[in-house]
Amino acid sequence: MTGTAPDAGESVMPCEHRDAARLLAVEAAHARAGSGRLVLLRGATGTGRTTVLEAAAEDAAAHGMRVLRARCSPRDQAVPYAAVQQLLGPVPEFADLAADGDERASADRLGRVLRSYADRAPLLIAVDDVHLADAASHRWLVESARHVDRLRILLVVTERSQYDIEPAEPGLTHTLSPALVRTHTLAPLTAKSAAGLVRSVRADAPGPWVDDCVRAGAGNPLLLRALLDDLGADRHPKVPETAAALYPGAYPAAVSWWLDSAGPATGEVARILAALDEGWAEDSLAAPPPADRTGSAPVDELAALIAELAGADPARVAGWLTAMTGLGVLRPDPDGRPRYAHPLLRDAVLTGVPAARRRAAHAAAAETMQRHGGSPDTVARQLLLADPVGAPWTSAVLQEAASLALRDGRADDAVAFLRRVLEEPLPDGRRQRLLTELGSLEYTRTSSAGIPRLSEALRLSGAPQDTMRAAVALGTALAGRGRTVAAVDVLRTAEDELTDRPLLVRTLQTASVLLAEQDQSVRQDVYRWLRDAAEDSPELVGTAGQALVVRHAATAGLISAAEAMRRLRALLTQPADPLTEPFLLGTAAAVAQWADELPEAERLVERGLVGQRPDLLHPMHDALTNVRADILSARGEHGRLLTEAWARDWARAAPSNGHAHILLALLATGQEARALRLADGFDLRSAPDSWELNRFLYARGVLRAAGGDPAGGLHDFLECGRRQSAREVVSPVVTPWRSAAAECRIALGRPREAIALAEEELRLARVWNTPRTVGRSLRVLAAATGGRRGLELAQEAVGLLREAPEGTETELVPALIAQGRALTAAGDRRRARGCLREAAERAERLGAIRLRALAEGALGESGARRTAPARTGSGSLTNSERRIAELAADGRTNTEIADLLHLARRTVETHLTSSYRKLGIQRRGQLPRTLGRGQRP
Repeated sequence: MTGTAPDAGESVMPCEHRDAARLLAVEAAHARAGSGRLVLLRGATGTGRTTVLEAAAEDAAAHGMRVLRARCSPRDQAVPYAAVQQLLGPVPEFADLAADGDERASADRLGRVLRSYADRAPLLIAVDDVHLADAASHRWLVESARHVDRLRILLVVTERSQYDIEPAEPGLTHTLSPALVRTHTLAPLTAKSAAGLVRSVRADAPGPWVDDCVRAGAGNPLLLRALLDDLGADRHPKVPETAAALYPGAYPAAVSWWLDSAGPATGEVARILAALDEGWAEDSLAAPPPADRTGSAPVDELAALIAELAGADPARVAGWLTAMTGLGVLRPDPDGRPRYAHPLLRDAVLTGVPAARRRAAHAAAAETMQRHGGSPDTVARQLLLADPVGAPWTSAVLQEAASLALRDGRADDAVAFLRRVLEEPLPDGRRQRLLTELGSLEYTRTSSAGIPRLSEALRLSGAPQDTMRAAVALGTALAGRGRTVAAVDVLRTAEDELTDRPLLVRTLQTASVLLAEQDQSVRQDVYRWLRDAAEDSPELVGTAGQALVVRHAATAGLISAAEAMRRLRALLTQPADPLTEPFLLGTAAAVAQWADELPEAERLVERGLVGQRPDLLHPMHDALTNVRADILSARGEHGRLLTEAWARDWARAAPSNGHAHILLALLATGQEARALRLADGFDLRSAPDSWELNRFLYARGVLRAAGGDPAGGLHDFLECGRRQSAREVVSPVVTPWRSAAAECRIALGRPREAIALAEEELRLARVWNTPRTVGRSLRVLAAATGGRRGLELAQEAVGLLREAPEGTETELVPALIAQGRALTAAGDRRRARGCLREAAERAERLGAIRLRALAEGALGESGARRTAPARTGSGSLTNSERRIAELAADGRTNTEIADLLHLARRTVETHLTSSYRKLGIQRRGQLPRTLGRGQRP
């Protein structure tokens, strides 16, 4: 093998064996001096008893001792004196020993001959596996041991000592005085000794590979050497988890022999444990259980379960689990359950067990665990490996386990459990609900099976509400794949089937409106119907439908922010229909975000997400997460945008709103190369028409313009505008494409065209009339106009944004830059530098590297030296961070701060975490000392 001679592994003796060898060497010296002894070498199967005995025999022969050997076996137990015959066969004096003669006379004769031999030369009698000796030989060895203390004879016997399910017979020394016996028990290999043994064979092996070998060897030299034989020289870069990957199969053969040596009862318990272990989650077996886990409940409960399955004594099973853990065969997992030390060891234990028997064992284990009150997760994991049971409890426990897995964020486990439920017999109603839940989860996990499952669910007959849910889920999935027309057709077909259920029909109609946002032509038809219905019979469309009408008016530039929020707040006070409430909350959150009411928008998002089920596709889930991303972008929280998975379906070819926000965040934080890779990763020619495509076009235009390609940016902005206008989305609340296009035209030397675009944007912005939209429009118009009028417009933009509510900092910084440039052009360099330094400092606190660079560039143009960035300390905190940090320093809890500032608790936690990093602290108690109160930015 690599790095050593072929027999190097055989020549290595672990320290546990060296201790035994030293003891035998000492006793051999005593025997040669005339003081014999019986040495009993005990140990579990495979711990190296034979290896040590053979080494002692070789050492004794080297020192001039006569060596007599015998190795006992089960097949010789029926033959009297079989072991004695092995010992004395080479000795002429005993060649005629009669097996059926007088036993006492034979023993006396043996004693005389032994003494005569000992008189000629010291004698070593080595008997391996004495626990397997025939009865006559066993008695003879016991009797002989009584007399060797005055002879030059060392009697060394090995005896298996391992806790088995069936108690062992009394050992060889049971009737002997302890003074006549030296007993040494071979301990299992320590991790260090086992690693040394592995290194002796593979000196260049990486640490993880060695650790895996040590675990699979389970402290057992026999198993470890067999494993190393199978792994060979560089054949396995990783230690496999299945015995089928090993060749020539020395390791599984050694494990099988180890089990056979333990007896059928122990083997059955070992295999049942292995089957149970298969069904447990693959927790890290390398890590010890938690330090505070001292109770024996997991062992006792597991012992009772295995005992029932195996028909064994629970106390003996518990003892065996404890003993195997001490030997290293088992290791406690983080939950305290004894597990096989390595998956390969578990698989080798199961080698040869037919698949049908294993599946039956899992089914029996699941039923027993269920009867004993086992947790749904552990029962369900056994059912995953069993054939269909057909009992009602199986589907119930699997679905409960799926719900718990979703609650804990283990979506893959939930999918596996629900797939397994489908194998059980179910009525159509339950199957429909299950298929809807499973299809929803598979779709979100990018599985191609999601849409077919949802289609199958909709074909089944079930309760009207379940049919509605299946239709909404399927429609959401189809629209997410760009098949908006098909999505709306699905919902309309379901409406026709539920005409006698007006509330369900209203829900389907509301979902149709929301899904229609993905397609321009469908959107126009749906909104035309919605506006007419809301005007003629508002009660028929409900509060959610009326909210969607308000949102449409906002994007069409027909209503102000104040009026939109007044109407929505009135709708929110009305009694809510549980089925359509998510649509109302999501719509209100989007409009509140446009209206610069960010705290209220955030509360609405959190409230809406609380009501969303992760196992049911719903169009408002993505809508709510999109609004959350919009809020973070408005606040300039680029770091959170880049760490949270806003674009949930990364597998689809079409870009999403999440991709647009990530692209802008990358650009803002100076990661242009990553932003370009993201932008180039989509072929927009094949992307379906949707509002998300328009948002991405706008974001790509910003990237192109910032990268020195104003013509490319202008193309994207105009295309975005064309598409938005075709959708009747003319207000700049969603995509301010006119302002962006105007800036490109300024860069291309076409100021008149820029002014026309900027003036139109300002007109529409004043209709909506929020600081963000109006301030942005004023800033761009100022840059396009120039001169004294341009300076006045820039100053108006800054003044408006300074008085704006939270979340307009990202617009205030470019407005300050525009004002600074206008002041520089007017010759007022002192005021210009003040504006530009403030812009640079604010950009620094936001982490907006690009804006800071723009401010620094403008400062250079004004003749000022660049400011040093305030990356840490109290001066680096944003307004929101400082306000929250000061309240925390005053002793207020996160919940109190959230209530006081009308924020979500999560927002408070995020701001505090950022503040700690900037202030260089780790605890809340350090805030009062590190905050510079009274020096607000």
